[in-house]
Amino acid sequence: MKYYTKKTSTNKRILVFLSIIISLLILFIYMLDKIILSTLMVVADGEMRTRAIEVIDRNILDLYDKEFNYDDIMKIEKDGQGNITMIRADTIKLNSLAAKVSLESQNKLRDMGAVGIKIPIGYISKNVILSNLGPSVKVRMQPIGSVKTNYISEFESAGINQTRHKIYLEVETSIKVIIATKSDEVQIKNTIPVAETIIVGKVPTTNLDFGK
Repeated sequence: MKYYTKKTSTNKRILVFLSIIISLLILFIYMLDKIILSTLMVVADGEMRTRAIEVIDRNILDLYDKEFNYDDIMKIEKDGQGNITMIRADTIKLNSLAAKVSLESQNKLRDMGAVGIKIPIGYISKNVILSNLGPSVKVRMQPIGSVKTNYISEFESAGINQTRHKIYLEVETSIKVIIATKSDEVQIKNTIPVAETIIVGKVPTTNLDFGK
């Protein structure tokens, strides 16, 4: 009988010990998911958004620097007195460049997302001293859908009888930021200038053929 009582007491201690360990483990998982991972998710969203914009902007600048020439793409038409009657855009060339931006940007975003980034847990403290401390968490990213593009044309006065013409490319897409079992969908939208020139003469903006 004594042996049975001792054995039962030992089993109870083991059960209590296991219950404490399991409770602590559940608490740790809760803290990790609700506090640490949630805070890291906010940081990761911002970091990935910034990097995605940098990748897209660099791609646009490289492509348009090599393949965009204002005089070849924007044709200025004048009447017999030399007055500007219309500015006509080569929409085929513009659409071709925009399609290249979309495809190459998506490929580069996919490559960047596969490699991912690592964020130290200490980074969530926003303290310079603590930001690099603690284990690092791997952050991955996946592009969602395609990279949409849209041209924006803008005219502004540049002096007497002079007009500055600016062309912007607006890009918009979505990415999925992933940390462990959590993920967020992040919207990416940015507008970057791709061309600027000074036109001598008054520009009739109502006669702008920009492929709209």
